[in-house]
Amino acid sequence: MGHAFFNNALIRIIMILKFLAATLLIALLSFACGLYFPWWAIAPVSFVVSLLIPQRPFPAFMAGFLALFLLWGGMALAIDLANGSILSAKVAAILPLGGSSYAIVIVTGLIGALVGGGSALTAAFLKKAS
Repeated sequence: MGHAFFNNALIRIIMILKFLAATLLIALLSFACGLYFPWWAIAPVSFVVSLLIPQRPFPAFMAGFLALFLLWGGMALAIDLANGSILSAKVAAILPLGGSSYAIVIVTGLIGALVGGGSALTAAFLKKAS
């Protein structure tokens, strides 16, 4: 019984480390690619990282989702705070967001998160099928 507990604990630790490694790699490589390539470069980055660090579909999706939500949401928040929410308040007035500049930041983060999570999920399903 002691060996089974140790093996299960070790497997859980490995799964957590894979999740953290994938999340950090997706965020860092997406930031670097965002400096030189169009916005959609986050999708191939998330896809390739999820192929190289195999995980089950849900953790793969969450790694891509979390990495890009934090990256895009954090970058949008930093830009928003740096310019006094001028542009985001005007865009929020056009969209049905009640004029909230923070809602624009959250929507921006969600768009990036869904693209990253979807491409990571696709890679996980592709890896699972093969």
